[in-house]
Amino acid sequence: MDKQAIRETVWDALEERGIARFPFPPHDRIPNFAGANEAAQRLTETAVWDDAETIKANPDSPQLPVRRAALRAGKTVYMAVPRLRDEQCFYELDPVELDDIEAAPAVSNVADHARQVGPEAVGSVDLVVSGSVAVTEGGARIGKGEGYSDLEYAVLRELGLVDETTPVVTTVHELQVVGGPEGIIDTDVPVDDHDVPMDWVVTPDRTIETATTHTTPTGVDWDALSADRIDEIPVLSSRRPD
Repeated sequence: MDKQAIRETVWDALEERGIARFPFPPHDRIPNFAGANEAAQRLTETAVWDDAETIKANPDSPQLPVRRAALRAGKTVYMAVPRLRDEQCFYELDPVELDDIEAAPAVSNVADHARQVGPEAVGSVDLVVSGSVAVTEGGARIGKGEGYSDLEYAVLRELGLVDETTPVVTTVHELQVVGGPEGIIDTDVPVDDHDVPMDWVVTPDRTIETATTHTTPTGVDWDALSADRIDEIPVLSSRRPD
């Protein structure tokens, strides 16, 4: 199966089995799922969570409980501006400066609470939280297909703000784990050079240290991006190699 076929199968199953949660439909997005709060709680019980002071997190609904938990724990959270549409492409959420920790990390509210900064202002990131459509126990991840999560990581890697030792985690429902005991698919997941592997996969029921063998991208794969794609993303166009 190719990546899109895996996505469609997972989206359909989450909807048909009543596991998907708002926003609906689950298709064409990082799907929210029943048990997202429990998966977030399980993540907070890991050593990589305890060790992290600064977290870069995706803005999607299933990871909202993770972002809230991080702020409650006094961690600084960075969320990407949708579609990286601005040169200052990250929202900085510093819990010390927030009046409403519960509301601030919701994608619909973050612009009203956060400081918008460029990647150079982010500083060193201790933990990366990614949303997934599907993931394997070996750390291969499939997103919704637009590639922004991998680009955000690549920009931070080029600036030395993350490296191969920075843990990357995702929270998902067991049905999203390809080849897992409750997964609906048992197939190989294609992995491209720009794909960021997951070090940890956390579901409502278990915590998986993937021991991934996939190579972490060392920066932006400029050859894989069209000129139009680079031009429409300011943080890339301003850093385009000569």
